[in-house]
Amino acid sequence: MEEEIEIRMSDGTADAVLYRADDGRRQPGVIHLPDIGGVRPAHRDMARRLAAQGYTVLLPNVFYRTGRSPVDLPADAGDEQRTKRRAELRVPLTPDAVERDVADYVDFLAADRSVGEGAMGVVGHCFTGAMAMRTAAVRSGRVAAAASFHGGGLFTDTPASPHLVLPRISARLYFGHAVEDRSMPEEAIKKLDRALESWGGRYESEVYQGAYHGWTVPDSRVYNRPQAERAFQELTELFADTLR
Repeated sequence: MEEEIEIRMSDGTADAVLYRADDGRRQPGVIHLPDIGGVRPAHRDMARRLAAQGYTVLLPNVFYRTGRSPVDLPADAGDEQRTKRRAELRVPLTPDAVERDVADYVDFLAADRSVGEGAMGVVGHCFTGAMAMRTAAVRSGRVAAAASFHGGGLFTDTPASPHLVLPRISARLYFGHAVEDRSMPEEAIKKLDRALESWGGRYESEVYQGAYHGWTVPDSRVYNRPQAERAFQELTELFADTLR
């Protein structure tokens, strides 16, 4: 079942899509966080496919403070216009705001009648890879697995760097990095890997050769089907190992 819903958030109301079994079964909950393009057919298909593996999947509009889905980010806009629009979408998502949001997503999903009482998972794409990490940090007692694909800015030299939440995380983590990614260059990947090693939890971090930023999303101009299929396999194996 695919249901359009609204979530009462700490900072307003978020529109979202919920995918659950139509036979009343209670299944592990998973949060599917979209990229900068927001909730749209490509991510709906990805969330629906994940739900078919035996999960109740929440696909939230992470930009609800700016407006309802779909996000107005036209593909034919000029670079300057797209850069300005991306900034409008991202500026409200401060680390504190994100942590309030993802806590609300987890709590909403945990309370749904179609979700079991056990562990939950989260997956982020592009800039929401960092949101997936923060989800695992703010609800460490419930979130047992978090994945990031072509995540950007996961390690920075700022006080707000996502890697700094690692001590608060008990979940198993997976990072699938893109090549030649300006938002997560090779040196940043190496620094993240060193931080993960020092953290001491269970994790995997790998670069998908020949796969560029956005490769997992079917409507991306750099969509790489073979590598996207491998990413989906890694994700489903991660959730099968931790959420069952």
